[in-house]
Amino acid sequence: MTTAALTQPVDIDTMRHSISRLIGPDTESPKGPELAGLTGLLRGHMQLIIPEIEQAAGNLPRDDVPRYCALACIGEARAKLRATAGDGPDRAAAYARRLARSLAALCDHYEALTGVEMCLACDQPIRDREDSTPYGHVSASGGAACAGRVHTRCAHVLRHR
Repeated sequence: MTTAALTQPVDIDTMRHSISRLIGPDTESPKGPELAGLTGLLRGHMQLIIPEIEQAAGNLPRDDVPRYCALACIGEARAKLRATAGDGPDRAAAYARRLARSLAALCDHYEALTGVEMCLACDQPIRDREDSTPYGHVSASGGAACAGRVHTRCAHVLRHR
């Protein structure tokens, strides 16, 4: 059996939805049993995505910067998984937010290492059949300061300088 056969499929959309329940604009942290359930869900997401990132990073040369950054992020994530929330509802919410931020970074590394292209406007994946358009903001020095793609439906939200 190969390593790929041992890993679980990664549902980035579900992971990002779980993250958004704790961090983001106008987000109120859940409390009590709902917070405990969400914390467990984040931990499970992290345990699923870490081996996938390790596998993708393992395909890169040892001196590759994205590989090094992804593996460092995994180290930080594992430290957060070993940590405990501490006593009290405020500490439990803070711990859950730390897990959510760590999972967001892991999702970013997974997408970068597996070639998923993200919309620069809404920070959601651009799927194969979705309409998208190139976007490049040119800096004063003549280089692209931010180049990538945006969903066609999101192009109106970008500010051009």
